[in-house]
Amino acid sequence: MKNLKKIKGDASFRKFYRKKSKKANSIIVLAKKEKIKNLIIYEAINRILNKNKILAPKLIKENYKKNYIEIQDFGDYTIFKTLKRKKVNKFLYFKKIIDLLIRIQLIKNRSIKNFKNKIYHIPEYNEKILINETNLFSKWYAEENLKNSKKKTFSKKFNKVIKELISKLSLKNNVFVHRDFHVSNLMLVRNEIGVIDSQDALIGNKAYDLASLIDDVRFKTSKSFKKKVYDHYLKKQKNLIKNKFKNDFEILSVLRNLKIIGIFTRLSLRDGKKKYIKLIPYTWELINMRIKENKVFFNLKSLLSQNFEKKIK
Repeated sequence: MKNLKKIKGDASFRKFYRKKSKKANSIIVLAKKEKIKNLIIYEAINRILNKNKILAPKLIKENYKKNYIEIQDFGDYTIFKTLKRKKVNKFLYFKKIIDLLIRIQLIKNRSIKNFKNKIYHIPEYNEKILINETNLFSKWYAEENLKNSKKKTFSKKFNKVIKELISKLSLKNNVFVHRDFHVSNLMLVRNEIGVIDSQDALIGNKAYDLASLIDDVRFKTSKSFKKKVYDHYLKKQKNLIKNKFKNDFEILSVLRNLKIIGIFTRLSLRDGKKKYIKLIPYTWELINMRIKENKVFFNLKSLLSQNFEKKIK
């Protein structure tokens, strides 16, 4: 089709095309792999968000047999791009993002009818999922960067340390978690913030999305700015037990960023997406920053420093 233009994709198996129209442009999301997640679940989560007055792309048309859905076009202005401009008040935008996050965390809907006329129920972000995804660090990064003689021992010890950390989480899995909530997945749409890339949403820990926003591997911010955003969130949350929340925030930030190092290594080695490797050094910086400050990370710090001494200071 002449009126289709391929646009920049993400780390998934999806491809995106902009469909030009005199009335309004739309986006074609094409997915031949992981079709259920990338088409059916993605659109179902967007329905839940829209039902709760959170701006997410609405379905225009589906052709599941031909591996695509057509959705609203939110344009190209991610919050990430907006914040990269020199004279932008970053904190002002982050305050708006925090307001949005709080609204998302108030979502009570757990189920919705998808475009196949079946009920989709958002699963829980359980311990098994957390363990498996954090172990991507071991499976991909450690596998690629450790000597053969060290790999098996590291993998065993790492799995044990991760389980210990997860057992120390305090909060319940009781809020809507986007799971990739950062400024590259937030769009500026006519003075509103729209949410994209929501197919991985689960019901999980209140600290998770805040950790992915503040300790974002793609967007560098100072330690003092991170604290300012964190404190602003706390101010808005009257019934939060602060020490428990801080504990979970730090654990989830570290687990998430270990997972991300694994995913970025996989994207480079398996999928040929080499650009993600450039983000790994800053991801290590973020892990370093968090494990320095909390005794809960003693065993993890020890294990990482023994095996990746140049990365852990």
